[in-house]
Amino acid sequence: MSEQPEALATARATITHTQYKTVITSGGHTLIADEPEDLGGTDLGMDPEQLLLASLSACTAITMQMYINRKMWVVDEIIINLAMFATETGTLIKSSIDIKGNLNDEQKKRLHHIADVCPVHKILTGEVVVETVLV
Repeated sequence: MSEQPEALATARATITHTQYKTVITSGGHTLIADEPEDLGGTDLGMDPEQLLLASLSACTAITMQMYINRKMWVVDEIIINLAMFATETGTLIKSSIDIKGNLNDEQKKRLHHIADVCPVHKILTGEVVVETVLV
């Protein structure tokens, strides 16, 4: 039998009696996911789709900041706005990035490329297999 590779990340979601309120833990951190009140939740946290967009936007911002730091460019703020849409063939995520800083057009073009190579973006646009087992 082959050994299982080390996980890149882990998370645990626990739901009990509070309708849709889900406690998520990962790496010593905790957050709450929920559904809005109009869907029967208590709106105590982001819904799963919002969490997905939050993950992509955070990864994009962090990846861009790492690149900016290596290049020692002057950037004051990066604002990433994401929106998710259902399409006839699946899902479309639109991303709008506003970079405030002292950058020329070539630097902005490079950062546009860097935004699309963050790890979460690669996961979402690559082949993903979800293997579920009931224990």
